[in-house]
Formats: sequence, structure tokens, C-alpha cells
Amino acid sequence: MLRVVWPLLVTIVGSVTYVLPAGEPALNIADHLQLFVDFHLIDKLEGEAELRLHRPIMREVVLVHDQPWEGNTCAYHTIFRDGDIYRMYYRASNHEDGPTHPSFVCYAESQDGIHWTRPNLGLLEFSGTSDNNIIWEAAGAHNFTPFKDTNPQCHEDARYKAFGGADKSGLYAFQSPDGIQWRRTGSQPVLTAGAFDSQNLAFWDGVRSEYRAYFRDLRDGIRDIKTATSPDFLHWSEPVWLEYPGAPKEHLYTNQILPYYRDPNLFIGFPSRYVPARESLVEGLFMTSRDGRTFRRWQEAIIRPGPNKDRWYNRSNYIWWGLVETESDLPGDGRELSLYTNERYYKGNGVKTRRYTYRIDGFVSVHAPFSGGTMRTRPFTFTGSELLLNVATSAAGSVHVEILDEEGHPIEGFRASDCEDIYGDEIERAVKWKDGGDLSPLQGRAIRLLFALKDADIYAFRFGDGF
Repeated sequence: MLRVVWPLLVTIVGSVTYVLPAGEPALNIADHLQLFVDFHLIDKLEGEAELRLHRPIMREVVLVHDQPWEGNTCAYHTIFRDGDIYRMYYRASNHEDGPTHPSFVCYAESQDGIHWTRPNLGLLEFSGTSDNNIIWEAAGAHNFTPFKDTNPQCHEDARYKAFGGADKSGLYAFQSPDGIQWRRTGSQPVLTAGAFDSQNLAFWDGVRSEYRAYFRDLRDGIRDIKTATSPDFLHWSEPVWLEYPGAPKEHLYTNQILPYYRDPNLFIGFPSRYVPARESLVEGLFMTSRDGRTFRRWQEAIIRPGPNKDRWYNRSNYIWWGLVETESDLPGDGRELSLYTNERYYKGNGVKTRRYTYRIDGFVSVHAPFSGGTMRTRPFTFTGSELLLNVATSAAGSVHVEILDEEGHPIEGFRASDCEDIYGDEIERAVKWKDGGDLSPLQGRAIRLLFALKDADIYAFRFGDGF
């Protein structure tokens, strides 16, 4: 349960204490989506309102790595959507008292993110035939992690880039014109200050116009994460450690950080907590950042191993890098978010890749039970003419919204008592008051929002141009 002591603005979440800034100028959020994953916009919570962490739902196994060139240590998957197709890259390897064949980089693709195929690419030979999906077999294959470069200045022959490397030598840069045929960029590693035996990744940060890297190193003997930036993907800044205020030291094996596609100002991560004292078990966590370095890390696992014995093995239950929209198989549910995990690592006849799903923006919500609660935002300015909520209630639950001035006084015509009942489950629900929902006259004015919730969750909001 989360409580705020007002007006001291001290927020306590379990044993973690945050001091919320007071007296700062109003934020300008324009028409950008605002997720309630942290206290960036939250000023006060009262009643039974709290921030609630949500967990993704287990879905089907989408791929079993049972081909002769694959095996029981296939790992470090990368998944992203590229136009009309979904791409998956992964390490193919097998271990039986040692590796039974070299590590390869393999490629799979899908039309929907659910049903995956291994195309016969004919690029590299295994056991006398090139009838396979292998795309790379040299240095860097252990943890090859690609991305599609969205830098507007990127040359087409380097539209796809990747990191790959080893623990001691460092991270090498790779490039490709098509995501299939790759070459190493230069003969020397581009990052050397780290312990890189993990999934190390990079991407183009369009908000800050720079490449960002996140990779593994040892911090006082604990596996942890460093970050660096680059203007060209080849020359990188001095790496710095990530910070997690209030979170304990623990092994973070992978990081899985990326800008959230619906709000690229927000970084989200799905790091894997590694528990060496418990048979090297792994479970996924959730964390977010507004600057790319300081992260709010939840301590509760979002994907526990659960009753599935295949997830209780050494290094099973990783979350892989990538979050993609897919179509729900439930009637009327529309789109959802898919992420992917592993099972049966080191055991059986090949690793399994399983899919999990979230609702859109559904990582954390402002939640209140039937007894009710309220949440008030910090002051902000906006552009747009209507307020849209990502909201879910029970059949008897509700949300009402009141618009306040900067000092916290209700604005006439936009009181909670004027707000139409909001109930249901929608990704974008327009808020209306008795006199309508046109907020154009309030543009540029510093306002606050007051949400009154009853058996309800609010995940995000934004302002649109519906009027």
C-alpha cells in the first residue's frame, strides 16, 4: 500500500521512501502520453489509492529450439517488428558437459508475433548442408543483439546494427543492410570497460538524438548494468553505472531496456534478477527511467517461475529483449503487448520460447479498491481539446475526473460532480462533463487533474484533438 503524508510530500512504498518535489514550475506535457509507472506526475494519493504493479499473462510456447544446430542453451533473443514482419534473433547452442557445437546466430520471422518460422536462408553450412536459418557463426555469436536503426542520418547499408562480444575482449559493432547479411564494423571492440558475458544492447534514442548502450559489468562483485552514449555507434562515452534509489543490491543478469514506443521520453526495462544461492534461478523485474540512468526498480517479480517446472532450472525464466504489439485472441480485445521468455534451459531436447502479454500501457496503474481513493497530479500545461484515459473498472466501479487550477481549486464546469460516470475497459476513453469535454480554453494554463477511483485502474492519459 502506498501513502502520502501531505504537505511534506513524502511517499512510502514498502520500505522505499521517495521525496516528491514541491514548488516546481508546471510541467509542459503537450499531447504526450503519460504513464503512471512512477511519481513523475503524481502529487498526492489519498484514501486507498496506490500504485499497483501488474504482471503479464502467460500465453503459448511460440518456438521450441529442437533443430540439430540449436539445443538446450539457446538464448539472448531479440524481437522487434519491422514493417509487416516480426523479426527474432537468437543464439543457437547446445551444452552437454561442454558445448557440442559452436554458437550460431539464428533468425526467425513471423507475420503476427505468435506463429514463427525458421526460413531456410542458405547462408552458412551445418553438418554438410546450408538448409538452415543460421546467419552468423564468428566472433560475437555468443550474445549477438541487433536493432533497426531509426536515426534519420543512418546510411541504408547500416540500417540494422548490433552488438556482440565476449566477456574479456569487449563489444564489437556490426551492421547490415537487410537484417540478414551482417559484417563486423572494424576490427576492434567499441566498448571495453565491462564484463560482457550477457545480452548487451543498444538503440537510437530519437528524443536525445544519440545512440544509447546498456551492458553488464561487475560492481563490488555483483552483476550490474552500465550505460554509455555515442553520436555514431563507434565512439562511446565513458560508461557510468545505473542508479536505483531505494533498491537493494542484487545480481541483474540482463537489462532489456528500451524506449517505450508510445512515449519515447520514458525508458522501460525488464531486467533479470539472478539468484545464485538458489540454484542460479532467474526471474524478471520491471523498472523505468526518465533520464536513462536513474531507474525506479520494482522489487516484486513480474514473471515468477510458477508451477511450470521448466522455469525452475538454472537460467530459465529470462525475459528477452523486445516488446511488440500483437493481436489478442480474445473477442473484442484488440491489440496487446507481447514479450518473450525462455524455459527448459540446460534441460530436455531444446529450450522453449514462450510469449506473455500485457494490456497496452499496462505495466503499472493508479489503483483503488471499491472503498475508493483519489490521486492528484502535479501542475502541468497541455495542448489538445479532450482528455483520454487508459482505464479499467469493474461493472460497479467508476472513475470521475476533476480539473483544478494550479493552486488546487476546482475549475467551474469541470468538477468531479459534473463528470459523467467513467466505467468499462478502454485504452482511450474520452472524459466528458455536463457541459461537454472541450478543453481548448484551458490550453496553456497550468492545471492539475484529480482522479476519484472506485474499484478501478488508470494506466495512462493523454490529451487529444477530438473537438
